[in-house]
Parts: sequence; C-alpha cells; structure tokens
Amino acid sequence: MIEGHTFDAWTRPADRSQSAYDWVVLIAGAGGPLFLFLAGVSVAFAASTRTARLGSEAAAARTVRSRGWQIFLYAFLFRLQSFVLSGSSDPSMLLKVDILNVMGLSIVAAAMLWQSARGVRDRVAVLTGATVAIAMVTPVFRHAPFLALLPDPVEWYFHPVPGRTNFTLFPWSGFVTAGAAVGLVLQRGRDRPSEQRVIIGIAVVGLLVGAGGYAASYLPSLYRHSDFWTSSPTFFFLRAGLLMMSVSLAWAWEQRPSAAGRWSPLVLFGVESLFVYWIHVELVYGLVSMPLHGRLPLPWVVLAFAAFTMLMLGVVALKRRTQTRWQARRQPPALRIGRG
Repeated sequence: MIEGHTFDAWTRPADRSQSAYDWVVLIAGAGGPLFLFLAGVSVAFAASTRTARLGSEAAAARTVRSRGWQIFLYAFLFRLQSFVLSGSSDPSMLLKVDILNVMGLSIVAAAMLWQSARGVRDRVAVLTGATVAIAMVTPVFRHAPFLALLPDPVEWYFHPVPGRTNFTLFPWSGFVTAGAAVGLVLQRGRDRPSEQRVIIGIAVVGLLVGAGGYAASYLPSLYRHSDFWTSSPTFFFLRAGLLMMSVSLAWAWEQRPSAAGRWSPLVLFGVESLFVYWIHVELVYGLVSMPLHGRLPLPWVVLAFAAFTMLMLGVVALKRRTQTRWQARRQPPALRIGRG
C-alpha cells in the first residue's frame, strides 16, 4: 500500500512513462487484493475464536458482522477526515467508494456465508462458490443496464465512476471470501505435520488456480464486455492464486531458524494494517506532503518511499509500545506485581 501510494502521488509526470514505473504499478497492484484477502482470513479465525469463547456460532457470526459494519462506518469517517483536511467543497466526496467501504460490506457478507453452512468443508465450499460466482459475474455487473436506475452513490459500489470509485464490490469482495475460505483451511493445521500438509496443499491449489487463470486469459472471452486488468475473471483467478501461494511463502519465511523469537516489521505492519492505511494515505496525498506531489524524479521517489516506510514503522512501533503501557497501567496492582 505504501509503495503504491507514494509512487502514485509523488512521481513527476515525465517519469511515469518509464518501464520501471510500470513495474512499480504492477507490484503495487498486489496491495489492495492482499489487504482484502487477509481481512477474509481474519474472518475465519475470528469466527472460530469467538465460537469457542461464546459457545454459539450465531453469536460469533454476529460479532464478526459487527466488525464489518464498524469498518464500513470507518470508511465514512476516513472520508470525512480527508474532506476536512483537504478543504474540499464537494460533499459528494464523502460518499466516495474506497477499499474500506468494500472491505466492511464484504466482511459482513463473508460472516453471513460462514454462518449459513455447518462444518469446515461445507463452509469452504460455500465461500469458494461465492468467490467463483463473484469473479464470473463481474463483467456482467459492470455493464448491467439496471445499474443506471440506482441512486448514484449506490451505483458507485457496482460500476466504477472516475473520481467516485476506487474499488467496487465486484470483483474486489471476492478476495475477502477467498481469504475466508483459505483461513478455514489454515485452521486444520493443528500440529506441525498437519500444518505442513495444509500449507503445501494451499500452495499447490494456488499454483493451479493462478496457472489456470493465466492460461484462460489466452482463450476467447465469454463476455461481450470484459477488460483483463479490471473486470476479467482470468485476472482475478491469477491474482487469487498468487495470494494463496503467498500464504505458503509467508509461512516458510516465518519457519526459518533465524526467525524464532525475533521482532518482525512485516508482522507489525500486518497486525496494524488498518492503522497504517488510515494515517499513511492522508500523509501521502494530503497537505503535509503537498510540495512533493507529482514533482519527484523516479530515483528520488524510491528514496522517499524508503524513508517514509521507516517513518511509518517507527510510528507503528511507538503506537504499540504506548498501547502496551496503557493497558498495563489499567491492570489491578496485584496483576502487575504477579507479572513482575
């Protein structure tokens, strides 16, 4: 996310035609799908944890849905913050559809799908089926005539409108349901041998899905209107396969001997991803960095991106430390002494 936004906001127009910038855009394109995919994984883990804690699947699903609605409301709060800080005079910008809008609604839908089935296999089947359906109907939804009958702010969730839509429910919600399905499978690894089998299985399926999407992109399209980079199911499945393989790569990275007990900036960024998103977007595109907007040569953007990433890492580490100390102070004195 940080890479994509810094290069988009700060690179001067003359350097945007370079092939190096094209590679930057391609790599940055993984940020949005990964953000949504991991939100889906958290749906499966949160539902399982809350079921064990509350003793009720219905209560667990209700709690996860509440989190989804909370994120959906956060989207409007975030937009209000941007509206005020930017000094905008266009109230319709408050309804702009961005990734938090889609994430919140998708989490609600994934929790409902999770609750609609019983057992891991049935839930994986339901969530996988929903993922495939979302990908396959996206080209149809993008050009459906009935969308014109919807109020504009509602239409923006289904049909991209320049300046009003950064993400749409189709196909982006499919990454959340895909992540939820993978999260359910990950929970089957209850010991080291079974965990390894699960990880290998996810990697193999991801490879097949990604390769299948890539191969299908060379076949004649099934749709009258379909664009590979935006609405094509083939590109969706290619990215979904890569995301599944990235889970296995992340697991392998964390299993290396030198990782035991070490502080990890990637883990820290992952745990605080919503906080990082919230603050870095305004810093990158807002008034604070206005002198940099569209003015830096590409090599300078690389340096600025590295420096800004380190700044974000420091801010997140400070937040975690402050939060830990604050929580410790709220504990009864007896617990503090016991821990000491």
